[in-house]
Amino acid sequence: MIEGGAMEPAEKLKKYMKDFKTNKNNKFDIDLDFGVHYEKSLAKTLAMGKVEVKTERDKWKKTGNIAIELACRGELSGLNVTEAEWWAHILTYKGKIITTLLFPVSDLKILVKDIVMDGTGKMVMGGDNEQSEIALIPLTELMNAIRKK
Repeated sequence: MIEGGAMEPAEKLKKYMKDFKTNKNNKFDIDLDFGVHYEKSLAKTLAMGKVEVKTERDKWKKTGNIAIELACRGELSGLNVTEAEWWAHILTYKGKIITTLLFPVSDLKILVKDIVMDGTGKMVMGGDNEQSEIALIPLTELMNAIRKK
């Protein structure tokens, strides 16, 4: 875990890397290097990467869908225009974070397109005054599409 309170992200990353120690004498040695590699990768992404963060409130739990904005008022928006490298989709319920899904933006664009095109996801109008074009993506289909990659 990265601790550090009000530290800047780059400072947190430096502290994390400096304080990180591996124990080559325990039974997890075979997987330890693998795990460490991806822990460092995630820490770097969160500390220094460009991450677009979207939050779903309670409705996802009933519908099983996440909503991803693609256009608003006739102009591309949301996933179509983000300059972020990563997309974090936070699922909350009754004000608590249940989980966070994290995708490379380029991969998520393909997943959303494929899920809508195959008919398991759908496009709807929503948002303020229903001016946004939103892809409703079933979480089960999203996970199935990821497994097929």
